[in-house]
Amino acid sequence: MTRVAVIIGTRPEAIKLASVVHALRPFPGLAIRIIVTGQHRELLDQAMAEVNLVADEDLDLMSPGQALPELAGRCLIALSESFARERPDYVIGQGDTTSAWAAAQAAHLIRIPFGHVEAGLRSGAHDTPFPEEMNRRIISLIARHHFCPTVAAAANLRRESVPADHVHVTGNTVIDTLIGMAATLPPRATEADRTVLVTVHRRENVGALPAIAAAITALLDCLPGLRVRWPIHPNPRLAPAIHAALGRHPRVELGPPLPYRAFVHAMRDARLILTDSGGVQEEAPTLGTPVLVLRTETERPEAVLAGASRLVGTDPHLIVRAAIELIEDGAAHARMTNIPSPYGDGRAGERIAAVVSDYLLR
Repeated sequence: MTRVAVIIGTRPEAIKLASVVHALRPFPGLAIRIIVTGQHRELLDQAMAEVNLVADEDLDLMSPGQALPELAGRCLIALSESFARERPDYVIGQGDTTSAWAAAQAAHLIRIPFGHVEAGLRSGAHDTPFPEEMNRRIISLIARHHFCPTVAAAANLRRESVPADHVHVTGNTVIDTLIGMAATLPPRATEADRTVLVTVHRRENVGALPAIAAAITALLDCLPGLRVRWPIHPNPRLAPAIHAALGRHPRVELGPPLPYRAFVHAMRDARLILTDSGGVQEEAPTLGTPVLVLRTETERPEAVLAGASRLVGTDPHLIVRAAIELIEDGAAHARMTNIPSPYGDGRAGERIAAVVSDYLLR
């Protein structure tokens, strides 16, 4: 039996690797083993249940107040020990997290081929986003297979001299899960057109929280019928600043992160989304919801080029001006909603499974 280890550290990794795992399982001769490292424990466990994944090994590496270098070191050691003990024939990781970086490094050190899901994303700045941009560049030096979500991501790898036969354009696996989840939602709420959804979690935007909160306050002052919903990421540096700025506003709903299905529901029903999340930039176009990206650059330019999202940074004036246009101008809103998703058709997991199975079982 050929053994494939799938490494999952965070909620987005569970969501984005679910379709890969489910597509690999039916292949005779493949044994799939899910190893979780356990960042954001409750969010990860919740997401695993929602996408029907069960860990075969739980390393449970997260601890309160853990610094990034400590997490990276613990991930690398624990995954290296697991691989040495279980001897998988192939390792799969997703994206640009610390767990994905450690999985690639550990596989490389034991000479196990690594498949990188969501390969080839580049922001153009080596330290933005931090540490994700450098993580994914390092993983690209290690991976045997690069599963790219878009043609543009594949082109980035070709410019870096990655062998063409190692690069596969598959679409983004998040669309696989998103389409299935969205199909289970009830009809769109009538009050949806007056709700703005906000998410912020990037390290580089922690210092910009006062500016983002000021923009939201100004937006609410300008539009008395507007409501804002902000599920707060578990990073302990975020909640105090957000609650201090907006916690008493009667039209702002602050709360913990939503389960994935509930979050998909919130994205679909929002008039627009303000976010610095890469995943939301990928998901929202499929749901037909415009996105204002709270960054000045993005490693996901496809939605910007297609017109489904717009970079506004964290300047309050730019945020308010762009948001009011999309809320009040129906034509401007429609131009950002009636756009086919540039991130795939919901079959990325099948394509990845086909490449991996052919490589391992041929």
